[in-house]
Amino acid sequence: MLSVSLTYLKTNLLSGLTVALALVPEAIAFALVAHVSPLTGLYAAVLVAFITSAFGGRPGMISAAAGSLAVVMVALVVQHGAQYLFAAVVLMGVLQLLFALARLGKFIRMVPHPVMLGFVNGLALVIFIAQFGHFKVAGPGGAPQWMDGARLAAMLGVVAATMAVIYLTPRITRAVPATLVGILATSAGCALLGIDTKTVGDLGSIAGGLPAFAPPAVPFTLETLRIVFPYALVMAGVGLIESLLTLTLIDEITDTRGQPNRESMALGAANVVTGLFGGMGGCALIGQSMINVNSGATGRLSGIAAALFLMAFILFGSAWIEAIPLAALIGVMFVVCEKTFEWGTFRLFGKVPRADAFVVVLVAAITLLFDLAVAVLAGVVVSALVFAWQHARQVRAGALVDAQGWKVYDLEGTLFFASVTNFQQLFRPRDDPEDVVIDFRRARVADHSAIQAIDALADRYRALGKRLHLRHLSPDCRELLEKAKDMIEVNLLEDPRYRVADDKLA
Repeated sequence: MLSVSLTYLKTNLLSGLTVALALVPEAIAFALVAHVSPLTGLYAAVLVAFITSAFGGRPGMISAAAGSLAVVMVALVVQHGAQYLFAAVVLMGVLQLLFALARLGKFIRMVPHPVMLGFVNGLALVIFIAQFGHFKVAGPGGAPQWMDGARLAAMLGVVAATMAVIYLTPRITRAVPATLVGILATSAGCALLGIDTKTVGDLGSIAGGLPAFAPPAVPFTLETLRIVFPYALVMAGVGLIESLLTLTLIDEITDTRGQPNRESMALGAANVVTGLFGGMGGCALIGQSMINVNSGATGRLSGIAAALFLMAFILFGSAWIEAIPLAALIGVMFVVCEKTFEWGTFRLFGKVPRADAFVVVLVAAITLLFDLAVAVLAGVVVSALVFAWQHARQVRAGALVDAQGWKVYDLEGTLFFASVTNFQQLFRPRDDPEDVVIDFRRARVADHSAIQAIDALADRYRALGKRLHLRHLSPDCRELLEKAKDMIEVNLLEDPRYRVADDKLA
């Protein structure tokens, strides 16, 4: 038991240290994107990582300041200032808490697998492309321009060396996370060889103190609410979608099951606290989460350790962290992208329905070009429409005439908004006898459109002096028709198996 405990401690603490190192440039970069100070991003990383790791529903998942939120925040900061951002972060957290209290997290399970693949691949590409921004330096007049010459060669060399160490380390030992070995080895190599390359300190200083309680300095008026609410709503949605999809991904990798509502609750609480302590808020990060899980750290301790290490960097170790070559951390993120991207996606083409392949590409493209939340919603909508279209074509009916001379249509499929047109075309009222039965033994009525379609069909028979009867309705279908009895007039045939009453048939 002691050896297991020591192994657990070593794995989670070392992985937490690695994650903390990887969080530094990301938090600073996201803060700069949002036009706030580097410490605003770092404080968010510390607080969000600590609270979600300690109290969330997915141990091993890392949450912190996120780029998907930063791109939403920038317009608010530019127009109204950082204090309005902090107010929006607090409100974002409140909205996420309401989401959790309503227990809506379970609906993330309804996201189709093609959407998940597109989400993973899209974020891997976003992380990959985001690293290229570090290959730019200030040019004449302050405008950013690409590196060239020896400086570019040095950056690429350190990136390649870091990636090589990360890939080779597991072949030698698994006692230490390969990503941590890569960072330390290339950092030491640059120092010993005197390689002049861009460092974490070039992004901005990370030195600071403990975050201080400072409620947003904004007027508490309806006008303030009008300004911050739209941003808070979008950020809450983006944060929840990214966190819950990342949770689902880690569930699949670890073959365990997280708690979406608990994670949503912890995320909301973390963002409320972060906004009150001058942070920019956050959500789950797929890159750092993959670093953690691939290191074997699936406990709460890894995320808590990452937050504490990051806070220690800010308080005591800023000079050392600022000296780390940025290329070493870029190399880590490139490896994360390679491991995150679902390369098996390419083998799916030609083996899965074309609609599913289209959804994968669509979600990845929208994630890359526009917005994660829009991408996931678009993927779900397209998947739902494809599902509806396919099931609409599966409504069919066989027909026979029974001993009473009644014509019986044996209906098969689901009658709902997309299938009502096909349903209407199955019947020939002018050619049918006076009594017609629709047998629902292998069919069900799903929605209001279905009720209206049955009523319209009954009217067609009634206009010709004929009667339409329904048989073998399942209890839920009968309940749906009973609720709409003021809208529809059809005969329900008695059936002993389903106990359907007959009020109208003499």
